[in-house]
Amino acid sequence: MNAKAFIATLGLFFAGIGLCLAADANLGTWKLNEAKSTLTSGAPKNTTVVYTAVGDQVKVTVDGVDKDGKPTHSEWTGKYDGKDYAVTGDPSSDARAAKKVDDNTLELTVKKGGSTTSSGSIVVSADGKSRTVTLKGKDSAGKEFTSKAVYDKQ
Repeated sequence: MNAKAFIATLGLFFAGIGLCLAADANLGTWKLNEAKSTLTSGAPKNTTVVYTAVGDQVKVTVDGVDKDGKPTHSEWTGKYDGKDYAVTGDPSSDARAAKKVDDNTLELTVKKGGSTTSSGSIVVSADGKSRTVTLKGKDSAGKEFTSKAVYDKQ
């Protein structure tokens, strides 16, 4: 392959990755809107969530507070392919899997030690200004919970 063909092929490859990730409605910074959310009392809160493109993957950085009000920080980098990817910084999970349903919807599974602890969906509004994370599962004490967190795009 000559140099011009190689450079053109490489350019198309990166442009394709850029287009795929540019279509990701989740990219950007999201702040928790507690007034619109239904969170379990005494549960940790993810107050800021940032989605950034990293090559052909997405990095999700989550900052918030635990049940005692102490700051928390976790990170997940992966693809929307339904496969488990490692989580760092979250004592309640060690892996997450996300699967793209459509341009505005992801299915999410959270795991600890290979067992699913919660699952749900992430839906970005049609106007792209808000996203709703709905989860059902069991906390570390085995108590069932359901939560709905609404985030506003920054």
